[in-house]
Amino acid sequence: MGDNTTQRWNVGYWLMAVLALISLQSLWQAQRTVEAVPYSQFEKALADGHVAEVVLGETTITGKLKSPDAKGKTVIVANRVEPAVAERLSKYDVPYTRVVESTLLRDLMSWILPAAVFFGLWYFVIRRIAEKQGGLGGLGSFMSIGKSRAKVYVETNTGVTFADVAGVDEAKGELQEIVSFLKDPKGYGRLGARMPKGVLLVGPPGTGKTLLAKAVAGEAAVPFFSISGSEFVEMFVGVGAARVRDLFEQARAKAPAIIFIDELDALGRARGAASPIGGHDEREQTLNQLLSELDGFDSSSGLVLLSATNRPEVLDPALLRAGRFDRQVLVDRPDKAGRVQILHVHVRKIRLADRLDLEQVAALTTGFSGADLANLCNEAALAATRRGGDDVTLADFTTAVERIVAGLEKKNRVLSPRDREVVAYHEMGHALVALALPGSDKVHKVSIIPRGIGALGYTIQRPTEDRFLMTREELENKIMVLLGGRAAEKLVFGHLSTGAADDLAKVSDIARDMALRYGMVDDLGFVTYESPRPRFLDIPEAAPNAGPHVGPGTQERIDEAVRKIVMDVFDRSLALLEQHRDLLDRCARELLAKETLDEAALSVLVAPLHPPA
Repeated sequence: MGDNTTQRWNVGYWLMAVLALISLQSLWQAQRTVEAVPYSQFEKALADGHVAEVVLGETTITGKLKSPDAKGKTVIVANRVEPAVAERLSKYDVPYTRVVESTLLRDLMSWILPAAVFFGLWYFVIRRIAEKQGGLGGLGSFMSIGKSRAKVYVETNTGVTFADVAGVDEAKGELQEIVSFLKDPKGYGRLGARMPKGVLLVGPPGTGKTLLAKAVAGEAAVPFFSISGSEFVEMFVGVGAARVRDLFEQARAKAPAIIFIDELDALGRARGAASPIGGHDEREQTLNQLLSELDGFDSSSGLVLLSATNRPEVLDPALLRAGRFDRQVLVDRPDKAGRVQILHVHVRKIRLADRLDLEQVAALTTGFSGADLANLCNEAALAATRRGGDDVTLADFTTAVERIVAGLEKKNRVLSPRDREVVAYHEMGHALVALALPGSDKVHKVSIIPRGIGALGYTIQRPTEDRFLMTREELENKIMVLLGGRAAEKLVFGHLSTGAADDLAKVSDIARDMALRYGMVDDLGFVTYESPRPRFLDIPEAAPNAGPHVGPGTQERIDEAVRKIVMDVFDRSLALLEQHRDLLDRCARELLAKETLDEAALSVLVAPLHPPA
């Protein structure tokens, strides 16, 4: 077939060459034999009898000479002039001719200019649409809107390896298998095992799911195709499916390779039985195409699909079945040891004090994700810079924790003396109850300096160790600490203020969970009355209402149980503060004088709570 194609091309070249030769020969012949002359000279030659034959054209007149002239020309040609004009001009002994004006430029402009205006307006509109749709970048990108916009990092250009990922050792161990497979597919599958087609990284936001995927590509030294799930869905029908096809085609061409789809829940949300008007047909088409591609590629070819999401409960079941996303890897918030490792990674570029123990910092950051710890290190460095220090100390990390947890100090928010006294007793009520209860989290700091949006004061408690289980007594103690502020106000001032609004909201949530989720109320039994909540997103409005799942009688018993839990614990908190009223007054006066009391100052003040044995 290749020889036939070459032969056809050779024949075509010969024909083009022959045509070009004929054209050149005719031009040369015309140049050699034809002479353009003024019309007056043509008339003179005609009158003198030198012209043997005349050919009239629309704008020209051609005459064949009886014999060649002095220049060897046998044909003369001139632009025609109207007979009446020629008759009048012949009386004068001057040469005359007619110039034919060319209208080619005018004719072209009459067509090109309107087309150019139309094209310019169309280009402007398309460019604006492209910018609105995520910066497609002009006409060329708009015409290739069905192409994948995945960012490709070839080999180790991701700049990330497993050495840059800390605190998630179990997840790294799971993904190490993928690295080994990509480096040596035949050797790793010598016993007949195949690599999972898809690996889904699930976990709370900020725990390093995207970083882990880049580290896998960096370790395996293979092309890394990175794209967000939202980039597949556009306003044009069929674009998302086309991008999925193009993405997998590009990855197959560069296999072995890794495809990473971030925020998979934007693309793979479960399909509903009925969509609203103008619903999600485009997204469902894109999801269907992704499912087809997952069925169509063989993992033995060296193509691995990684995805990340913090909402696995909303994904379509067809995505999670065996043969598509075969493996789910949990990337959870780090424990204390993991936080120490993460801090070591993020403080590489920070000048630390010589005696700073990162375990002390890790103890203050229970519940922090990897992104939170990175932000903490940056805030601590900024705090040290603001105070003009030479290095970052534990006090700077403490300041950063307060800024992240409690908010920015509002030093310009001036409280009246009465309000300052109420806030001081409120915060010391929290602190004293927490310090008096055995097993409660340590009180790190108490302050009456306003912070954040609405906090007039704050009490910071940080657990000294990670807790994964809590008993009913521990939950009641937590409620007791939260109600300590309101109990102090009622004990000292005999009235209730709005300062406990946030505390009461937290108390109500804990008590309701005890009744609805944990089965800690004997009268209700070991039954859950609430649908499961999102696993990784702590969104209050996402919590389903328990009302529709229970009968009216049971709902009344639930409300009564929640109220009884809260009021019983409040009475205990009030009794505890009554027992230590003198200590409460002394600590409140000290807090009013100094505005902030740290852990060391509090331990001295509350020493009577824990007399030596």
